[in-house]
Amino acid sequence: MSRDPNTSLRRLLENCGWSGAQLAHAIRTVAAEQSACFGCDRSTVARWLAGTQPRPPAGTFLLEALSRRLDRPVTAEEAGLTRAPAQMTPPSWESDPVRTLARLTSAEADPERRHLLAGAVFSLAALTLPDTLHARPPVPARPATPTARHPGQPEVDELDAMADVFAAAAALHGGEHTRPALAAYLHHVALPQLHAPTAIHDQLLSATARLTLLLGLMCADSGHDATAQYYHHTAAQLAAEADDHTSLALALRIMASHAHDLGHHHPAVLHLAHAATEHARHAPPAIRAFTHAQLAVLQAHHHRHDALNTLTRAEQLHTCSDAPPGPFTTYPLAALHYQRAQTLATLGDSLAAARALNASLAARSPTERHATALTHAAYAELLHRIDRLDQALAHWSTFTTLYPTLNSARAKRRLHTMRQQLTPHRHHPDTRAFLAQTAHLL
Repeated sequence: MSRDPNTSLRRLLENCGWSGAQLAHAIRTVAAEQSACFGCDRSTVARWLAGTQPRPPAGTFLLEALSRRLDRPVTAEEAGLTRAPAQMTPPSWESDPVRTLARLTSAEADPERRHLLAGAVFSLAALTLPDTLHARPPVPARPATPTARHPGQPEVDELDAMADVFAAAAALHGGEHTRPALAAYLHHVALPQLHAPTAIHDQLLSATARLTLLLGLMCADSGHDATAQYYHHTAAQLAAEADDHTSLALALRIMASHAHDLGHHHPAVLHLAHAATEHARHAPPAIRAFTHAQLAVLQAHHHRHDALNTLTRAEQLHTCSDAPPGPFTTYPLAALHYQRAQTLATLGDSLAAARALNASLAARSPTERHATALTHAAYAELLHRIDRLDQALAHWSTFTTLYPTLNSARAKRRLHTMRQQLTPHRHHPDTRAFLAQTAHLL
């Protein structure tokens, strides 16, 4: 059957300055971020240019690869795709966050729509901040929704208390199994209260934004990074609408941290971390330390001197923090040591990074089982890189002891990394025995 060549896609390819092989490589990179094994080479791209339409999910990966290269969103129509990929609309700073959150949390509970969330990809274009985010946006008109009672301060207190409950559960067991319950709570309890006219509407928005951030962290821990980005993005919009610069700083910092964890270190991510520190200027010292520590992690990929200065500032701010305990009020010392280790490792000081990870483990509390396990895994990976196999095995042993108590895709990825790094040492007696003992975990 004859087909019309896809001149639109060829034009975009020329604008990118890419060959077919380079586009195929970029598409495979996007697919790998979604843990998708997707075969694409220059012959695949040649067939698309000749007029063959990409089969799902190739179209989604194609559009994101082109968007990243051109530093702007590329639509299906612009790329000559006759059938737009079935996916959520990419995050937009112009959308109504309340409606977006309702749509997202509703899809979480609907098997027919859940695949749209799972099929989305992490968007680099969505990381670019608009200038208007620094000003309070106009509040869109929203239809009134019947509520059981007129929301007041008790409802705000309940939202904050539930954030403590959900955060504690995720800290112990990871976010994978806790995520559906939080999504349902947001949809059925928090969201209806945002439609009722009340003097504490901004407080309700802020509390909902923090719960939404927590849900995004659970999605990231579940391995659903695009969905996590939607929630983080929506939380930032809710905080901006509430004129809550502290919650907005938290959202931007978490967005930057998430992008960094996925391997994205380009200037847009660094700008997110800078914006987080700006919005945290009048926040309590713990929040300012939280934002500065992540800024140092990102700066380490660009400016060594700036990274070390910012890290020092984060440590100074942390010594001044005396906020009451809570998932969005305190910044644990163990977490600060972990960010210090990330910064130092990027700067090439592996020994200092190892000492920081050791300090992080020493400061972990028993309630931080999830973070403790991941820190042991990170420490083992670092020790393996500097040829300290016996010490690495000890930390991997602790990680695998904690692993069965976790429901976390991040922990699963660490487990697979462990197997990959230890396989070349399988002839070492202790390594061979350890691999045999932990084989059932896969």
